[in-house]
Amino acid sequence: MSSLLQAVNLYLIGMMGVGKTTVGPLLAKELGYGFVDIDNVIAQATGKSISQLFAQEGEAGFRQIESNVLSQVCAFTKLTIATGGGIVLRRENWGYLHHGLIVWLDAPVEIIYSRLAEDTTRPLLQDVDPKGKLRSLLEQRTPLYSQADLHITEREGDIPEDVAKRVLEAIPSVLKTQVSH
Repeated sequence: MSSLLQAVNLYLIGMMGVGKTTVGPLLAKELGYGFVDIDNVIAQATGKSISQLFAQEGEAGFRQIESNVLSQVCAFTKLTIATGGGIVLRRENWGYLHHGLIVWLDAPVEIIYSRLAEDTTRPLLQDVDPKGKLRSLLEQRTPLYSQADLHITEREGDIPEDVAKRVLEAIPSVLKTQVSH
């Protein structure tokens, strides 16, 4: 499989809570790739949590930092990269993402909500109706997410290994199409 990918990075996009950070390492292991979580890199580089950055820099400031980190990470090869849910909002980020294979991990709002219900670290879900906010974010971002090379929808009862397996099974189908263009 990794020979098929020819060292091209795998970018995982999708809403918060879909499992990019959980599925990513599984994919990396199967492919013999390294794993990078953009949010973790940002937190390490700045010495601040994502929530702190949102509070101090605002969403626009955070998105700029996120773009800077993405631009640096995409210079490497053989990586599986979990991106932040909003990385698709900036046009410049697509220039970086298109250097690799983009996988949209998707899940119904109910599944995402049940995973995030107890999570107080999500800045966009603070002081709002979380389920409503998730719905509106998903509605806003779906046209962007749908530009991914692969769309993998999680089902109720899926475990991370199931999702990783479906991604790996789907990769050859997109690589063939990309080569034939």
